[in-house]
Parts: sequence; C-alpha cells; structure tokens
Amino acid sequence: MVYSRVHAEGMDTMMTVLPSEVQAGLDQARKRALKRSSRLVIETGGQRLKVLRLSDDGFTVEAEAAPHLRGLVDIYDGARHLSRCLIVASEEDGGEIRYEVKQMTAAADVQPLDYERPEGAPVGLIENWG
Repeated sequence: MVYSRVHAEGMDTMMTVLPSEVQAGLDQARKRALKRSSRLVIETGGQRLKVLRLSDDGFTVEAEAAPHLRGLVDIYDGARHLSRCLIVASEEDGGEIRYEVKQMTAAADVQPLDYERPEGAPVGLIENWG
C-alpha cells in the first residue's frame, strides 16, 4: 500500500491509500506522457535518449534506457541542435536518472570567426566571368 497526502486549496489534507500496483501503473502512465510530450533528446556516442524533463541545472532521462553517462552530450529539440553540455549522473529516483549539468554551451548557426569582421564588409565576392 502507498499512502499519499493530497492538499487542495482551502481544504484540509487528506490521506489517499493506493495499492502498490495502482501506484506503479500511475507512475508508468506519467512517464509515457512525459516521453510523448517532449521533443528533446540527448545524443552521446551515437546513442539518442529522450529527455523527460529539462531544467536550468540538469535534466532527467528514463533509467532503463540510459547508462550512467558522464562527459559531453548534445541536446537537440527535434533536429535542431540546442547545446553541448558537460554532465555527471546525480541521482536515480523512481525509474529516472537525473543528470547535473556542469557546463552548457549554446550551439550557434554560424562558425566562429578568428578575426574581426569590419563593419560593412561584403558577405561574399563575385568574380567577373566576362
């Protein structure tokens, strides 16, 4: 049996008693809903994993699908590259592994320049083919 407290605005706290099987079913349904609603994935070593939740200091993935990762991972929103992160595994809870982000670098659409581009410089050169 699982005991949970439910508190609604303006009401007293009440205890709800749920059989363990029902609680496990509710947890699985919550995970399925999170996986369906999220387009975010991480990619590391050719492996792509669905991100269940993303916050400023980390993210969670399903424990069954994810090995204990550490190091550099790339975060994608669909096909769009969002960032590259340095991560460590933080904790496992309820079938989810939380990874803590140590450093996050936003992905850019253009290559960085190793020189200063003058204001008003041409974008490209057109050759005279005449």
